[in-house]
Amino acid sequence: MNAANATLVTGASGFIGQRLLRPCDRALVRTARGLPNAVVGDLLDPASLAVACQGIDTVFHCAGYAHAFASANPDAHWRINHEGTCNLLTAAGEAGVRRFVFLSSVKAMAEPGSACIDEDWPGEPASVYGKAKRAAEEAVLDAGARYGMHVVNLRLAMVYGCGGRGNLERMARGIAAGWFPPLPETGNRRSLVHVDDVVEAARLVAAQPAASGRTYIVAGARAYSGREIYDTLRAVLRKPPARCRVPEWFLRSGGRVGDI
Repeated sequence: MNAANATLVTGASGFIGQRLLRPCDRALVRTARGLPNAVVGDLLDPASLAVACQGIDTVFHCAGYAHAFASANPDAHWRINHEGTCNLLTAAGEAGVRRFVFLSSVKAMAEPGSACIDEDWPGEPASVYGKAKRAAEEAVLDAGARYGMHVVNLRLAMVYGCGGRGNLERMARGIAAGWFPPLPETGNRRSLVHVDDVVEAARLVAAQPAASGRTYIVAGARAYSGREIYDTLRAVLRKPPARCRVPEWFLRSGGRVGDI
């Protein structure tokens, strides 16, 4: 590994981390998985992070606690997404890491409703997950000033792509298996981003001096309603168009409309 451009990827066994990881990069994982240059560590173990950051030039921080936005264990969001990120920032700063890119989430922002928003959208995030991500973003910017690091926050929309394990992929599996209900057109829209575009964005902001200290939304050019996504997935899976729709009141009673 060339120390001049050595890279550490946290969450390297995950959906995004696997694609960011190059053969020469160092991978931070919680359990050994046969990855080249893997370092076993934990975001809540500062000593392991200090070892992982030695000789590193760039950190892509993908690890986190996700897909449980309303978790019954809110402490996990704060410990992993906020405290864990702070631990990694300290290790990176003290090791002389020059560049740090944090993969955050649009959940770190207030819910936009039907508005088209940018990074300056005011208000506080609604979920514990979003609040922890916002606090982690602030820690990233503080560490950039404290250590003189090139730091960037990327607020990712719903990430999709082959191998994903999020809500979109669960919907696709449900449609394929025949148990996912036909969604109504509620007017709710969801921004999406392909995993390959996330990787490109992360590498781009790491290399651009003008990006330092900035926070960016990473999303596709348009947003899609749950019904549009549902119909598209049915077509891709070669399923006939749905002839009925679940009543909107039924979905809202379960509180799941906004998750799709």
